[in-house]
Amino acid sequence: MERKIENMSISLPKELKERVKRRVQEDHYGTPSDYLRSLIREDLRHRDQERLEQALMKGLDSGRGTVIKSEGDWKKFWQRRAGKGGKNK
Repeated sequence: MERKIENMSISLPKELKERVKRRVQEDHYGTPSDYLRSLIREDLRHRDQERLEQALMKGLDSGRGTVIKSEGDWKKFWQRRAGKGGKNK
């Protein structure tokens, strides 16, 4: 699958520009764009991790869990979710 690459221009203070150049050389990135893309990807992973942790904490704080032992239990669970505006599976 071919990705379409878009161009984006950013302005950096001279000090930051020099730091980017050094990181590219020190960490063997091909270009400053490669380095910036890696920073963006890491930021996105970090944000996804934070959202997951928030969802897990919300689940832990929501009360006692329910043991699901059978297919029928799963059906009841999804029916209750659908009744509360959740997605039906």
